[in-house]
Amino acid sequence: MAQFTDVDLKPALRQALEAAEYRTMTPVQAASLPAILAGQDVIAQAKTGSGKTAAFALGLLSRLDAGAVSLQGLVLCPTRELAEQVSREVRRLASCIPNVKVLTLCGGVPVRTHVASLAHEPHIVIGTPGRIVDLITRGALDLSQVGVLVLDEADRMLDMGFNDDITAIAASVPALRQTLLFSATYADEVRAISADFQRDPVAVSVAAVLSANELQQVFVEVDEWSRFGVLTSLLDEQRPDAAVIFCNTKQSVRELCTQLAESGHSALALHGDLEQRDRDEVLLRFVNHSATLLVATDVAARGLDIEALPLVVNYELAHEPEIHVHRIGRTGRAGRRGLAVSLCLGKDRRRVAAIEEGLREAIEWRKLAATREPIKPLVAPMATLIIDGGRQDKLRAGDLLGALTGSAGVPADAIGKIDIFPQRSYVAIQRRCFETAFKGLASGRIKKRRFRARRLS
Repeated sequence: MAQFTDVDLKPALRQALEAAEYRTMTPVQAASLPAILAGQDVIAQAKTGSGKTAAFALGLLSRLDAGAVSLQGLVLCPTRELAEQVSREVRRLASCIPNVKVLTLCGGVPVRTHVASLAHEPHIVIGTPGRIVDLITRGALDLSQVGVLVLDEADRMLDMGFNDDITAIAASVPALRQTLLFSATYADEVRAISADFQRDPVAVSVAAVLSANELQQVFVEVDEWSRFGVLTSLLDEQRPDAAVIFCNTKQSVRELCTQLAESGHSALALHGDLEQRDRDEVLLRFVNHSATLLVATDVAARGLDIEALPLVVNYELAHEPEIHVHRIGRTGRAGRRGLAVSLCLGKDRRRVAAIEEGLREAIEWRKLAATREPIKPLVAPMATLIIDGGRQDKLRAGDLLGALTGSAGVPADAIGKIDIFPQRSYVAIQRRCFETAFKGLASGRIKKRRFRARRLS
C-alpha cells in the first residue's frame, strides 16, 4: 500500500502527518496526491470518509507561502458543517507551519464578524458559496492572489442551487490557477462545471463498494400498499439504535417521516427545503441519539458521516447505481458489519439489474411480510437541551458539565454529547433526566451568568 513517504512533501507536512499518525494513504489519496502536488487539475470521485480532505489540504499547504500576507487557497463546501470539518483537518495538517491563518466563512454567523476577521488577510479560506459571494460583493474578500480553488462535494453544491455562486467565485479567481474538484458522483452537471473551470484534469475514481465482511445487502420486493408495513416489520426485527432511510423526493421524505412519527418512532426529516440551521440541528440530534431514524434525500444526507451506523434502508430505490452505492456505504463502518435493505417495486427490476451489474455479484433477495400489528416504537434514549450561549460567551464543555452535575443535580452518566457553537450550545441528556436538567439550568447559573435553556424539538 502507498505510504505518505512515497510522495515529495515539505518536512513540516511530514511532521504533521506523523503527529496525526497518518502513514498509509487511502486509495483516493494515493490516486490523486501525486497529480495534486504536481500542480495539475484533478476531478475525483470519492465518498465522505475516503480521505479526500487530507489529499487537497496537503496540496494547498504544499504550495503555501506562509510569509506572504495574502489569500492563496479557497475551499468551497456545500454546508457549514462540512466547512468546519475541513477547517479542522487543514489546521491539523498546518500545525507545524508557523503563522498559517485559516479562516472559516459560512452563513449562520453575522457578516460583520467575518468582515472584521478579514481585516488581517488569511492564507486559506474555507466557506460556503453564498457567504463567499456576499463578502466579495461587499469588497471584503480579495481573491486576486488565489492559486488553488477546491470544490468539495461539487455535486451537492450544484444540487443545492449554488451554480451561479460558484461561477461568480471562479470568475473572481485568477484564470491561471489549480482547480481541484471532488464529488461523490459524476453527474452531468459535475462534468459540465469541470469542463468550464478545469484544464485537462486528471480523473480519479475510487470504488465505494464495501466488502461482504463489512456489509450485508438485502433486496425485498414490495407493493406500494405494503411498503410501509414491510419497513415497520424490518424496524421491529432489527431494533436499530440508529438508521438512515432514503427516499427520492422531498415530498416522500416528509410523508414517511410523518407516518413514522405518528407511529411513535423518534424520526426526523432531512431534505433540501430546510434552512441551514434547521439542517444542522437535525443532524446534531441524530448524531447525539436524540432521534433514532433519519429520513433523508440523497442531496440532504451528503456529507453525513456516522460511525457504526447499523442500518440503511432504501425506502425508494435510487435512480442510479452509483447513488445506491453511496447510500449503502454509510453503514458497515468502525469495524462493525452493517445491513442495507432495499425495498423494491416490480417496476424497479431494471434498476436492480443495473446495480447487480455494477456490483459484479448476485444480489440477495429476501421475503419480509408487512406487519399488521402495532409494534413497540423506536424511541431515542436522549433529548437535546439548547442553551443560548456559546464560544462567544467563553462557554466550554466543562462549564456546562459542571453546571449540570452540580447545582442542577444531573448524574454525569446521563449527559451525552456536548456541541458548542459561537452563539449556542447543545447538550444531549437522557430522557429520564431531561426535566431535572432543564429546571436546574433555568433556575441556576453557568459561570455566574444566567442563560436561557430550552428543549430542541
